[in-house]
Amino acid sequence: MQQRGFTLIELIIVIVILGILAVTAAPRFIDLQGDARGATLQGVKAALQGGSQLVYAKSAIAGEQKIEFAGTDAPAVNINGSSVATTYGYPDADSVADIDGIAPWADLSDAEWTLTADTPSAGSFVITPEGVTYNATAGSECFVRYDEATGENAGPTITVEAAGC
Repeated sequence: MQQRGFTLIELIIVIVILGILAVTAAPRFIDLQGDARGATLQGVKAALQGGSQLVYAKSAIAGEQKIEFAGTDAPAVNINGSSVATTYGYPDADSVADIDGIAPWADLSDAEWTLTADTPSAGSFVITPEGVTYNATAGSECFVRYDEATGENAGPTITVEAAGC
C-alpha cells in the first residue's frame, strides 16, 4: 500500500517560499497612507489652481488684474459671498489668515487641513494634511505651497512636496 501526501520537508520549503514572497511584496502595500496623502496633496494643488483661475477671471472682468496688493486698499473680488483680496488678479497670500480664507475660492475643509500663513516668506502660505506640522527650517516634505503672483504676466506658483507623507 502506497501513501500519498507531502513530506515535512516539502511543507517547510513551501512555507519558506511563501514567507520570502510576503517579505518582498509587503513593503509595496505598507505605505498606502503616505501614498493617499500625496495624492490628496495633488488634489489640493488642483483646487488651488482652479480657484485662483476663478478669482483671476472675476478680477479681469472688474479690470483689476494688473493691480498689485496695496494694504487696506487692495483690490478684491466677491467669491461665494466672501471678499478675496487679489494681487495682479490672483488671490493674495498675505491676506489669508487661516484655512477659512481659502475656502471660498478653493473649497478646502477646515477639519482636514492646516494652513501656515507667511511661511517661509511673505507672499506665500503652506497647507499640510491634518496631523502634519510644517517646519521651514527642518525641511518638511509633506505640503502644498502657494506663492502669490509676482507680476502681470505671472500667475501664482503652486508646488507639492509629497516625499515625506
